[in-house]
Amino acid sequence: MLQKTLSANLRDHPPSHSVFGFWLYLMTDCVIFAALFATFAVQGRQYAGGPDATALFDIPGVLIETAALLLSSITFGFAMLGAHRQKRGAVLGWLAVTFVCGAAFLEMELREFSRLIAEGAGPGRSAFLSSFFTLVGTHGLHVALGLLWMVVLAVQMFRRPTLTERDIRRLTCLSLFWHFLDIVWICVFTFVYLVSVI
Repeated sequence: MLQKTLSANLRDHPPSHSVFGFWLYLMTDCVIFAALFATFAVQGRQYAGGPDATALFDIPGVLIETAALLLSSITFGFAMLGAHRQKRGAVLGWLAVTFVCGAAFLEMELREFSRLIAEGAGPGRSAFLSSFFTLVGTHGLHVALGLLWMVVLAVQMFRRPTLTERDIRRLTCLSLFWHFLDIVWICVFTFVYLVSVI
């Protein structure tokens, strides 16, 4: 009886390899970020006579950035709850809030970059700044791609009257990606910003 139920379940809902494949992709991203963190660990005190982290970093501003990104992770969680309850309106609404928080984070990061460059502390000034811009910029690029992915998914869901299994699977992959970026940013905030000013 149990075997019949399992085989019927597999026939109606064939296993998807998308989520597993996406986990594999995230592992490759982990390797990329691990290499960037290792580079920063080696180069993070090489100022070449230029300004150090204490003179450059605005920790309260970065704390606001961090809060915006962490809030976006919570709102994405609410979107996933809505998806599993087949509440398309709730999913789209929470995705919109998530997008605003993520875009605010990105805008603050770009403003920080432009301020540093205007002060003569661009990526070519020292090994410290080169490794900083590369690590933080790579994370920012991932956030920008996540926002683009979010818009594409929202448009696809908006055009359909109900959520499909494929929609939920795609949202799950994006959710994994978004939460992964939050974890990476917590590491950036701790090891790049806080440790550098100590």
